[in-house]
Amino acid sequence: MTWQDELDATGLLCPLPVLKARKRLQALKSGEVLRLIADDPAAIIDVPHFCHEQGHDLLDASAPEFLIRKG
Repeated sequence: MTWQDELDATGLLCPLPVLKARKRLQALKSGEVLRLIADDPAAIIDVPHFCHEQGHDLLDASAPEFLIRKG
């Protein structure tokens, strides 16, 4: 899978990976994909919840990598 942008949030703790992903997704067009790398153990719960709440598609959640398609 290809992506248009990548965010390395390695070492950041909740809620920073999701907050930074939200900001990065704002700059993308609808349908574009963000690759998020987050090693925070809470990310496996926070990222899917964020996607569901904001209307984005979570294409892959193979922690520490998450592929998010902007809704």
